[in-house]
Amino acid sequence: MADRKQELEALRDELIDRFDRYKAHKEQRGGPLDKDMEDQSIELQNDDVIEALQQEAEDELRQVMHALARIDEGEGDRCEECGESIDARRLAAVPYTTVCRDCAELR
Repeated sequence: MADRKQELEALRDELIDRFDRYKAHKEQRGGPLDKDMEDQSIELQNDDVIEALQQEAEDELRQVMHALARIDEGEGDRCEECGESIDARRLAAVPYTTVCRDCAELR
C-alpha cells in the first residue's frame, strides 16, 4: 500500500505541474490573435487542445486525490461500490481506481 501511495503522490505532483503549465500557456496566449486568418485558426485550435489537456489533467488529479484520501482512511484497496478487494493487477494498471473491475463495468 505504501508503494501505491508513493506512486499516487508522484502522479499527483506531475499532474499539478502539468496543469500549471497549461494554465501558464493559456495566460501567455491572452494577447490579440494573429492578423492572418489561417494563423488565427491554428492559434484557436491550439488553444482548444490546451484546454482539453488541462481539463483531462484536472479530472485525473481529482481521481488521484480521491484515491489518496481513501488510502489515508485505510480503504484504498477496497471497492467503494461493493466493498470487495480491488484486484492488485487492476491497482497496478490504474493506481487511482477506487472500484473493482466488476463495478467499473457497471458504471
